[in-house]
Amino acid sequence: MIGLFAATEAGRRDLVELGPFLGPDTVVPDGPVRPALHRLWPSLTSAVLFLGAPSAVRLIAPLLRDKRSDPGVVCVDGAFVVSLGADELAERIADVLGRTAVLGTPGEDGPLDELVELLDATVDGDLAGCSAALAAGEHVLLVNPLGFPLPALPDTVLSHGEADWKVVVDDRLPPATRADHEVRLVPRTLVVGVGSGSGVSTSAVAAALAELEAAGLDLRAVRAFATADRKAGERGILEAVEDWGFWHGDTSAPLLTFSAEVLAGVAVPNPSPSVGAAVGTASVAEAAALCGAAGFAAGGPVELAVEKVKGDNVTVAAARVLPRGRLALVGIGPGGADQRTPQADAELRRAAFVVGSAESVDRVRHLLRPGTGIHPHGAVELAASGLAVAWVAVGVGPDAPGAGARVETVRVPGVAAV
Repeated sequence: MIGLFAATEAGRRDLVELGPFLGPDTVVPDGPVRPALHRLWPSLTSAVLFLGAPSAVRLIAPLLRDKRSDPGVVCVDGAFVVSLGADELAERIADVLGRTAVLGTPGEDGPLDELVELLDATVDGDLAGCSAALAAGEHVLLVNPLGFPLPALPDTVLSHGEADWKVVVDDRLPPATRADHEVRLVPRTLVVGVGSGSGVSTSAVAAALAELEAAGLDLRAVRAFATADRKAGERGILEAVEDWGFWHGDTSAPLLTFSAEVLAGVAVPNPSPSVGAAVGTASVAEAAALCGAAGFAAGGPVELAVEKVKGDNVTVAAARVLPRGRLALVGIGPGGADQRTPQADAELRRAAFVVGSAESVDRVRHLLRPGTGIHPHGAVELAASGLAVAWVAVGVGPDAPGAGARVETVRVPGVAAV
C-alpha cells in the first residue's frame, strides 16, 4: 500500500494529480499528517510525503525499525522528488509531476545488493564499484552457469557479450585469477560429507577439505557438513569444521549426522565393501553428502559435485543442491493492499515473470521491478524452464497443477474474495 501525505494546499493539489497514476493500492488519509502516518506505517510499502526532506526525516525517525520491513519514503519538495529508499517510485513520481528525481547513493540496496541477499551469497570483489557502475548506466555481464532463478534485473545487465564489469554466480572457483572488474557471488549450495577412522587428526581432515578446493569447489559455498552418527563426537572432524568457520569469516555450518541404515540406502558411485563390513554402510562421505543435500533440497534435485577423495584416515565428498525454477502462487485478495500479505509483495519483487489475467496484473503492476516480464498464461512452463515466476490471481490465488521436482512451488494465499 502506498500512502500519500500532504500538509499544505500546494501539496494536496499535487497529491490529487499523482494519486490515479500509482494504482488502486494508493491511500490518501484524512486529517493531520503525523497521526495518519503513525497509524498506517506498519501496513505501508511506501510513503510519499509532500514535505522537505529534513522535515520528513524528523517525522519518520521515531517509526523506523528495520530497512527490510520499513516502507520506502519519497519526499516531494518543490522542484525535486527525493528518494529515501524508494528510487523506482521516486522516478515514477518525478515523471508524472514533471520534477527532478534525486535518488539514493549508488550501490546501496541496489539490484546487486538485493541479489546477494536473495542468494545468501558470499561476495568476492568490488560489489560497491560494480553497483555504482550499474547505477550510472554501464553494462554489466552476468554469468549464471548453474542457472539460479534470478529476479528481473535492469536492462543494462547482459547475459552475453562484452561489458566493463562482470558478475559471476557460482559455487566453483574461477579457472584463473579474478580480474579487477569481476565480482563473484558464491551461494551456499554445498554439503560436504566426511568419513574417517577413529582418532583422525584435525590436520588430516583439513587437508582433505583442501582437496575439494583443488577439485574446483569454492569452500565458501559450504552450507553444512555431514557424517555418520557414530562420528558425531570425532574430535578431528569437529575441530576441522570449527576451523573452516574461522577461516571463512566466522561462518557457521552445522554438522549433520545420519545412521548407518540411512546411509546404506543411498546409491553412490564409489561404495567400499570393507567400510560396509566395518560400519554397516558401504559409503559415509558420499552418502552423507547426498543425504544432507537432499534435506536442504526439499524434494528438488541434488548431485555429487566432487566424488570421494581419500586422505590420511579420512574421506570427503561434496554434494550440490541444484538450482530449480521457482513458482509462487500469489493470492492478492479482493484487491486491496490490506488483503495482500508482505510475502506476496516479496514474491512479486523476486519474480522475473508475472503471469495472470490483465485485471490481476494491473492491481500489482506498481510493485513489480522494471523489466519484469508479464504473460497471461504459461506460469508452470516458465518455472519449469528454470525461471522465477509469480502467478497472481484475485482471492486466495491460483491452484496450479504439479510442476515437478525441478520447480520449487510456494503458495502465498490472499484473503478470499467475497
